[in-house]
Amino acid sequence: MTRIVQFAKPGGPEVLEFVDAPTRPLGAAEVRIRVKAIGINRAESMWRTNIYIEPVQFPAGLGYEAAGVVDAIGPEVTGVEVGDDVSVIPSFSMNQYFTYGDVITVPGFAVVKHPQTLSYTEAASVWMMFITAYGALIDDAKIGKGDFVLVPAASSSVGLAAIQIANYAGAVPIALTRTSAKKQQLLDAGAAHVIASDEQDLVAEVMRITDGKGARVVFDPIGGPNFPKLIDALSFQGTVYIYGALAAGDTPLPVLTMIAKMPTIKGHNVWLTTGDDARRAAAVEFIAAGLARGALKPIIDRTFAFDDIVEVHRYLENNGQFGKIVVTV
Repeated sequence: MTRIVQFAKPGGPEVLEFVDAPTRPLGAAEVRIRVKAIGINRAESMWRTNIYIEPVQFPAGLGYEAAGVVDAIGPEVTGVEVGDDVSVIPSFSMNQYFTYGDVITVPGFAVVKHPQTLSYTEAASVWMMFITAYGALIDDAKIGKGDFVLVPAASSSVGLAAIQIANYAGAVPIALTRTSAKKQQLLDAGAAHVIASDEQDLVAEVMRITDGKGARVVFDPIGGPNFPKLIDALSFQGTVYIYGALAAGDTPLPVLTMIAKMPTIKGHNVWLTTGDDARRAAAVEFIAAGLARGALKPIIDRTFAFDDIVEVHRYLENNGQFGKIVVTV
């Protein structure tokens, strides 16, 4: 038997409940893991409310990330053995697999031996945030020395990962946050510049920092009514990646500015990278190297016990964290 988290209908955190379920039969290409820690993601909150990028099939499990010890492997699995410390890469539908459980079964391609320098808590946090940022900034935009990268919601786990990856590539990360309350934390986390959008003129500050050129790349999880300001802050033929919808309401497009600046606007998600064997392997190699060198390091906001999963989701939705929320099992 295994203890898992399920929900039978969409709703607030209170719809999450613990269920004792039979251990899932192990497929030929699957891995069973005894979980030590679970990484928590905004996508799981959207999944719980059934407003994610695919409809939920009820009753539903949830969770994309975990770290633990391999308990069993199918005959087609290579690269890991029983007893290995491993972590799970988000690379599957939550309608098929999930990680909120004390024993989980996941596809073999989603399982990696993480660097031994990481604790289980750290290992459960790294792949969603670093691969999401890597896919846009390195694999697609190919940022390099001197490129200005504007990072809205910079204190989120993916935002902090983007700051670190920009630095790792020699680019210049400009962190965007609503107030100056987290300014010093963002500077300490590697931001070259911090703009408090409720207190400063976002566009004027970006143009000052970039000597009037604008940012070559914007990496945005928000959208919403302030999106036109990001286009205004972009360089000529710059690129905006939008990978989330934290803002309520529509996201307007400033047509005349777009005609003048000729930007590229791309939707982005982690599956572009993790859904392709070659891209996933390249991402893991890049991130593992960065972790080993200390250039990349997960920033943990807070840990919770597995029993407190409802409170975990309440905390997640308060939007006050700086870095990753992790549950220990």
